[in-house]
Amino acid sequence: MNLEVINPENGPVDLDLLARRIRYKLVQISHAAGTAHLGGALSCVDILVASYFKVLRLNPRQPQDPLRDRFIFSKGHAATALYTTLAIRGYFPLDWLEKIAQPGSPLAEQPAPHCAPGVELATGSLGHGLPVAVGMALAARIQHQKYRVFVLMSDGECNEGSVWEAAMFAPAQKLDQLVVIVDYNKWQATGRSNEIMALPSLRDKFAAFGWDALEVDGHNHPELIAALQKVSAGVGTGQPIAIIAHTTKGKGISFMEDDNNWHYRQPTAEEVADAGRQLFPTQPA
Repeated sequence: MNLEVINPENGPVDLDLLARRIRYKLVQISHAAGTAHLGGALSCVDILVASYFKVLRLNPRQPQDPLRDRFIFSKGHAATALYTTLAIRGYFPLDWLEKIAQPGSPLAEQPAPHCAPGVELATGSLGHGLPVAVGMALAARIQHQKYRVFVLMSDGECNEGSVWEAAMFAPAQKLDQLVVIVDYNKWQATGRSNEIMALPSLRDKFAAFGWDALEVDGHNHPELIAALQKVSAGVGTGQPIAIIAHTTKGKGISFMEDDNNWHYRQPTAEEVADAGRQLFPTQPA
């Protein structure tokens, strides 16, 4: 269950095993650092794994390469999932993860400006990621660059008006190098997303704004990879892509799944051990 740096160029990556290792690390981090938002971090792990180990064109040794794909992690409250993915991908030392949210650590509970290699944007104030991603995609078009821009949002973030301003602008400007992924785990801080705001159908909403919109199982790696790779085939269509990824908050751990208490709760030592047994039933936690 120990983490190690993985370079997908060196050979096939077992995405399921990697996702389980990341999930266990997130539970450990939440316990050790006292960080919240564990449920929402667990729900987006498979999206991050599919993106960083199968789809994104990047080089961790050159994190500011002007031709790199951009990945905006707009749901910054779940930053432990991003940090862990970046460390395994080789952006910074794995031992940085042991100091998350501690004084002097570059890895704050929510991403700060330029806090670590691979973190493209300070996020956590919801509704900003997509507008910035739209600006990046527009810059790529103006500069005749081929890099792509991916932005991961939460479903609760879709409450924000700035999201829908950006959603109108992107198709109008034919930003077909842009992909939005909504981590649709059906919860936000105080209740069910679909009860607080009239979100369904997110696919229909994005489609009505002019996006190539589709729905996938947000824990199915082949489905995610196929959807994310549509942007390569779609360049020239004039349509940005919206992927509505149906996920489960607290995914992978039975006593956390679909339980919104884990928006703020931290696991006890006993719960960490239980999570380890569930994620790795043939190994000691």
